Amino acid sequence: MKNYENEIKQYYDELAAAFKKLDYTEISKTMNALTKCYENGGTVYVFGNGGSSATASHMVCDFNKGVSFKKSKKFNFICLSDNTPILTALANDISYNDIFAYQIEKILNKDDLVLAISGSGNSKNIINAVKVAKNAGVKVIGMTGYDGGMLYQLADYHLHAPINDMMKAEDIHMSFDHMMATILLHVLDDIKVNK
Repeated sequence: MKNYENEIKQYYDELAAAFKKLDYTEISKTMNALTKCYENGGTVYVFGNGGSSATASHMVCDFNKGVSFKKSKKFNFICLSDNTPILTALANDISYNDIFAYQIEKILNKDDLVLAISGSGNSKNIINAVKVAKNAGVKVIGMTGYDGGMLYQLADYHLHAPINDMMKAEDIHMSFDHMMATILLHVLDDIKVNK
């Protein structure tokens, strides 16, 4: 039987080092943007590719049910990665690069947020959707890894995982979701809600 303890330790040591480099100020700004969107009845459009798509879908569950449960109003997260028929239709008939941009163009409102997830920060379909949001005057949260890429440059708020490893960046991204949901679950009732 092989002993994997050294490899396990190395994985978590690298992850722990990245956690120590997180920008808490930027994360706090992002959380304030989310609570403002909640207060104003806006929608958070969240999306990503591959593992980032799974994170986006997970966030819908955690915010629409977990954080919102038994509250006076609910978060409204919509995952643009969840509908296979629309994704395949757009990819087939228009372009894979526009599968997210097409879904949000002409429907965004000033109180909405776009939460784009890309480990590299350079996925074309992510950047195209972010540009649609920026052109509509909608604020963008970029959830990134590595050096953040174009998404980091375009985003108004940053949830950045400072590590050059996709899997560990995705670990940190999931932790952002769970951390924010845990904190907001306990403070939402203290937030003044526009009814």
